[in-house]
Amino acid sequence: MLVFVLALILLVIAHAFVGTIVFGVFFYYAMRPINRHIRRFTNARRLAAVITLILVFIPILLFLTYTFLVGLEGLDMVLTDQVREAINPYVDVSRLTEEPRTVLALTEQLRQSELQGILSTSIEVVLAVSNALVHLAMIIAIVYYLLRDGARIEAWFREEVGTDSAAYAYASAVDADLETVYFANVIAIVMITLGSIAWYNLYNAVAPSPMSIPVPTLLALLTGISSIIPIVVGKLVYLPITAYLAILAAQTNSRLLWYPVLFVAVAFLFLDIIPQTFLQPYLAGRKLHVGLMIFAYVFGGLFFGWYGLFLGPIILVLSLQAIRLVVTDLLRGGPVTPRPTAAHDLGSDPALDRDE
Repeated sequence: MLVFVLALILLVIAHAFVGTIVFGVFFYYAMRPINRHIRRFTNARRLAAVITLILVFIPILLFLTYTFLVGLEGLDMVLTDQVREAINPYVDVSRLTEEPRTVLALTEQLRQSELQGILSTSIEVVLAVSNALVHLAMIIAIVYYLLRDGARIEAWFREEVGTDSAAYAYASAVDADLETVYFANVIAIVMITLGSIAWYNLYNAVAPSPMSIPVPTLLALLTGISSIIPIVVGKLVYLPITAYLAILAAQTNSRLLWYPVLFVAVAFLFLDIIPQTFLQPYLAGRKLHVGLMIFAYVFGGLFFGWYGLFLGPIILVLSLQAIRLVVTDLLRGGPVTPRPTAAHDLGSDPALDRDE
């Protein structure tokens, strides 16, 4: 009874911070291959984890934060009522736009206010900023401690259940799949975001003023974020931009139509074909069904909100490996074995099969 109560309390706490926890797990698996390479030069787990955070994780986090803040300036130009209705199932748009602006507005009010209003304004600013910092600190802590102690947790679990058990086979296969998916995703997101920022701003530099892209940095960020979904990648962003530019050209001068053609050709090649054909398959190594991954991202986002983009793949991997290693054996009426008996071409193999 006590164990049940404690487990229930932990679930309630985890539910309150589920987005933060999922985001931390996502970055842990994305950073772990890099941490593994750093460990080759030092045997100290703590030092390797700190180096990974300083050299890789924190710069990526700062880059995404900076890009978000820059893009926020032009967000209202893009978020028409129709666009808001379309993306509200995935993102709480009002919260996304209002909270950062509330902090900025309160800061400005604090600067201009008289003495009697300074205290109340200061409290509101501190609460808003501290809430964001608490979640950021939790993410960093989750990544750090998992990088530092992940091997110890794996060793403890292996000793408790044994290397030839179905539980260890299931856990090791899930662990390998999550690393495959998340590492490939974060590298692809960063590369496509950087490429989008470079191309969108370069296009604006060479295109005439009537054919320029509005808020290019924001749209580049959205292109990078959309690349988390296989096959879809940046099409959700650069195809509407192309249509917008084509309409502008038709209304201004038909001779300018080659600008949207140039834009979509470069975007399709460098932000779509090359990443999908060469980058992601190389990074992923093992394969998961593309259609299943699309459903995981789309339905995860629809059902859970923004963090569903990261939680969806976890649920998919857990379910897929359960079918491969547990459900099929149970349906056949036999004992659960540590080796997959179905869907041999999907997902990672258990550790015992990889070691052979």
